[in-house]
Amino acid sequence: MPLNIKNLLADEAKYCSHGDTVHYVNPPKIFAHCDGSYMIDEKGTPYLDLQMWYSAVNFGYKNARLEEVLKQQLDVLPQIASQYLHPTKIELAKFIAQDAEKKWGHEGRVHFNVGGAQAIEDSLKVVRNASNGKSMMFAFEGGYHGRTLGASSITSSYRYRRRFGHFSDRAQFIPFPYPFRRPKGMTSEEYAEQIVREFARKFENEYHAIWDPKTRQCEYAAFYIEPIQGTGGYVVPPANFFTGLKKVLDEHGILTVVDEIQMGFWRTGKLWSVENFGIKPDVLVFAKALTNGLNPLSGLWAREELINPEIFPPGSTHSTFASNPLGTAVGLEVMKMTHEIDFGKQVRESGAYFLDGLRELQKRHKEIGEVDGLGLALRAEICTEDGFTPNRELLDKMVDIGLEGTLEYQGQQRGLVLDVGGYYKNVITFAPSLMISRAEIDEALTLLDQLITRAKKA
Repeated sequence: MPLNIKNLLADEAKYCSHGDTVHYVNPPKIFAHCDGSYMIDEKGTPYLDLQMWYSAVNFGYKNARLEEVLKQQLDVLPQIASQYLHPTKIELAKFIAQDAEKKWGHEGRVHFNVGGAQAIEDSLKVVRNASNGKSMMFAFEGGYHGRTLGASSITSSYRYRRRFGHFSDRAQFIPFPYPFRRPKGMTSEEYAEQIVREFARKFENEYHAIWDPKTRQCEYAAFYIEPIQGTGGYVVPPANFFTGLKKVLDEHGILTVVDEIQMGFWRTGKLWSVENFGIKPDVLVFAKALTNGLNPLSGLWAREELINPEIFPPGSTHSTFASNPLGTAVGLEVMKMTHEIDFGKQVRESGAYFLDGLRELQKRHKEIGEVDGLGLALRAEICTEDGFTPNRELLDKMVDIGLEGTLEYQGQQRGLVLDVGGYYKNVITFAPSLMISRAEIDEALTLLDQLITRAKKA
C-alpha cells in the first residue's frame, strides 16, 4: 500500500513532539525503504546516504550478516531482565576488554547502557566516584557528548543548556586545534603546541584557580575528548596535539575520557579513533555503530582500578534495557566480522579515494574552502567565494536540494543525504557506509558537483 505522505505529515505536525532534530529540515523527509548505502523514498527514488544515521550504520543498511544474527537471537533468547546474565553480554565485554588490554596494556572492564548520552552519564559516575566525588570536568570548545543533563554539562554549545536551568557543574572548555582556522603565521603543529602550553599554564600556581600545589590536587576530575570532533565538524587535530595534552593530564592526575560514540568502530580506519594519536585512555565510551543501528546499545570500557567491583559495586548505575541480548549478539558479530580481515585497511583505502575526489571537486568550486579527513570521516568546509568565510546559507540550500530527490545520475533520479556540522554550521561531515564501493564514491562526487552547482544558482 503506497504511503500517503500528505496525511502522514499532517498527523506528525499534530501528534509528534518537535523537540527532536527532525524539523531541522522543512518539510521533514519521510523514507520508506533502505538498502546498502541508500535510503529510498515512497516513489522508489534512491538517496545516496553520506551520513549513515550520524555514523550509526557503519556497515550498510540491511547488512545481511548482521540481520541474520539478530533473527537467530530472536529465536533463541530475544529478551531477558538486565539483572540476569546471558552469553553474548559476557563474550562481547571480553572481546572489547581483551582488545583494549592488548593495545594499551591495561586490564579493564566493560559496562553497557542503551545510548551514547547514557553511556556518557555512566562515565561521569565512574570518574566522579574514582576521584572522591569531584564533579568538575574539562572538555573542548566544539565538543559534543550528548543532550541529557549530565552530557549537556560537558557539551560546549550553550544552546543545549539555555532553557534548562543553571548547570553548576558545567565543564571548563578548552580550545580545540582547528587547523583550517588557525592563527596566521603558525603551522598546525605550532598551533597545537600553543594550546597545550596555555592549558599547562593553568597548573603553574594556585592562583590560576584549578590546582593546589601543596597537595598536588586538581579541582577537575577528568578531561573529555573526542579525538576527532564529530558535531564540531569532523575537525582532525595535528598529530602532536594529544600526546602533548596527555602528558599534562598525567602529570596532574587528571583522567582521560575518550568519547568514541561517533568515531568508533572503524570510522577512521581504526577500531577506535584514539588509536591514530598514540595515547591511552583511562575510560572509553562507545555506542552507535556497535549494533549497526539495529539496536540501542552503548557502553564504556574503564581501567580496572576505576571500575572493579570494590570501587564500583553492584547498583552503581543501571538501565532496564542495558546489555539486552539482541544488542549484544549483533555487537559481538560486528566485532567478529571486522576482525576477520584487515578491515581498517579497506576503510583507509576507500577514504583516501574519496578524499582525492573531494580535492578534485575543490579545484572546480572555490566555495569549498577545505577538505580533510581520516579514514571515512571526511569534511568539506563550504565558504563564500573567498574560500574562507563560512557560508551556512549555501550549505543549507545544498541539503534541501539533496533531499528533493531531483538530482540525476546515469539517466536516473537521485537524492543525496548530507549532514551539517561545524562551529559555523558550514561543514559537510561525510560518514558514508564503510562498505561503500568505488562506484558509489564516484556517484557521490558526481552528485556533489551537481548539487553545489545547482545550489549556487538557486
